[in-house]
Amino acid sequence: MSSSSASRSLDTKTVVLLVLVVALSSIGNILLSVGMKQVGAVDTWSVPALAGLFVKTFTTPWIWLGVGSLLLFFICYLVLLSWADYSFVTPVSAIGYAVVPLLGWALLGEQVTDLRWIGIGLICVGVLFISRTPPRTTGLS
Repeated sequence: MSSSSASRSLDTKTVVLLVLVVALSSIGNILLSVGMKQVGAVDTWSVPALAGLFVKTFTTPWIWLGVGSLLLFFICYLVLLSWADYSFVTPVSAIGYAVVPLLGWALLGEQVTDLRWIGIGLICVGVLFISRTPPRTTGLS
């Protein structure tokens, strides 16, 4: 396999895994939000109330779906870090910070203020800059 071909392969699998990392993280967090809205607010710190919330939390299917999604995210993230630089992976995967508010707005009916949208836009610009750099700058070991 030529160096150019290997580089293209790395780029393709990096992009695919980055999409999975962002999607699984975003979906996992949305599922946890849905689950915790079903559980209800933590408004007391008494041991019996917290024990009841604990049981309710861990018997809510949405919570388990969120945990499963985040577990898959973590596995993909580890694999991604095995072949791309941390200084590339983390900033580029920050696009999830734009996806989550969009999902919260579209699926959960959350209000996203103009100032938040501006911040989200700035994150997207930063991701655009980072994504134009090579995913790996260190030598392969």
